Amino acid sequence: MTTALVLFRRDLRLADNPALSAACAAHARIVPVYIHAPHEDAPWSPGAASRWWLHHSLAALQQRLGARGARLHLRAGDTLVELRELVRRSGASAVYWNRLYEPTAIARDTQVKAALREQGVAVHSHAAALWVEPWQVQTQQGEPYRVFTPFWRQARTLVGSEPPLPEPAAAAWLDVPGGVPLEALALLPRIRWDAGLAAQWQPGEAGAQAQLELFCDDAAADYAHARDLPGRHGTSRLSPHLHFGEISPRQIRHALHAHAQRVDARRRPDHEPFLRELGWREFAHHLLYHFPHTPQRNFNPRFDEALWQAPDETRLERWRRGRTGIPLVDAGMRELWHTGWMHNRVRMVVGSLLTKNLRQHWRHGAQWFWDTLVDADLANNTLGWQWVAGCGADAAPYFRVFNPVAQARKFDPDGTYLRRWLPELAQLPLDLLHEPWTAPAVAARCGYPAPLVDLARSRAAALAAWQASRDAQA
Repeated sequence: MTTALVLFRRDLRLADNPALSAACAAHARIVPVYIHAPHEDAPWSPGAASRWWLHHSLAALQQRLGARGARLHLRAGDTLVELRELVRRSGASAVYWNRLYEPTAIARDTQVKAALREQGVAVHSHAAALWVEPWQVQTQQGEPYRVFTPFWRQARTLVGSEPPLPEPAAAAWLDVPGGVPLEALALLPRIRWDAGLAAQWQPGEAGAQAQLELFCDDAAADYAHARDLPGRHGTSRLSPHLHFGEISPRQIRHALHAHAQRVDARRRPDHEPFLRELGWREFAHHLLYHFPHTPQRNFNPRFDEALWQAPDETRLERWRRGRTGIPLVDAGMRELWHTGWMHNRVRMVVGSLLTKNLRQHWRHGAQWFWDTLVDADLANNTLGWQWVAGCGADAAPYFRVFNPVAQARKFDPDGTYLRRWLPELAQLPLDLLHEPWTAPAVAARCGYPAPLVDLARSRAAALAAWQASRDAQA
């Protein structure tokens, strides 16, 4: 009668969990384990919003396992030390986990796997987070892709149509003495600022499935158009559930296909635009795997020259708090602070303002997002910030500077989004709502700040700096 440990990390679900399914198929007794080791992720240990989500996601997993007569064994410390102790106490002959792809996780898992195998414990790792493993897609020259479209053209052919794995049949769960309570992990903030997050989100596998069902029934059919409108619920809002592995890309694709089959063929929605966006997530992990230096350094070394200015804490703080005096930027930053999430179109706008109009390095923005986003993901965060700054793979060119006023008029034409997050401006007519600095006395009476920067002049200065940098490298 063999026993196996199943190590949960960012795969906090029971259905379509390859490691759990394989362990249940091969062993009579299963020990579900979660080891809290944020120091092993340094310098990218989870931020405050991620820790909040993790607490509630672990609580949801505890509840699901408890309903099946199992206990999630929570441990804190070094992964290898804790696994060895659990092996000793349980008599486990094997450890199962699903793969992670961050550089520190790969190094840690390689060390743990070698050490456990040396003491006679079998270790099995599985693919669970991506459609395509980062090493499966390469150019004809055998190199990693640096441009999304050819990457996705090849990767899309590898996205299988097989159904997700069902939740494993009831196993004999083994309870091992010891461990710590969830509260001992100290994931929740001491000063409770999380009411906005709690009102917006339901972490856990059930919450992920509910969000997927809502997306299929509501926004999926009009995704290609509505995804750009921050005032509407036009996106899936599945990103935090994906990051924590409460749902898999395979489950999402399968649900979208099943939903489409229930619709009359003449009105069947095209889900390829959404699947393509999930393809960008695959591309982000592909890049991080092959270029592990990019969370700290520019993908394009030509941007290593002095293009950005020295950190300006006053400007950075006004940007973080949504007090730049530029409505679409401030609305986005306040949405982020209140909900732990920001609409993707607005993410591009606030990133452009920071890196180009304010000429602050993209790493300042990446660090703030890392701490405040519930979907903070190292691969996606790195790709997104380097893309908008112009220095990343397949990036927007540096000379593309998003105009927040033009973007608001195009994608929030009736001001729904601005009025929601800028209540002090909610009563203004539409022309002043988009450009309150044209009536400074009115804006001042509303308590809204003057613009931190002149959009036209700062754009010109950024482009001049970019041209000077190009000339110096010519």
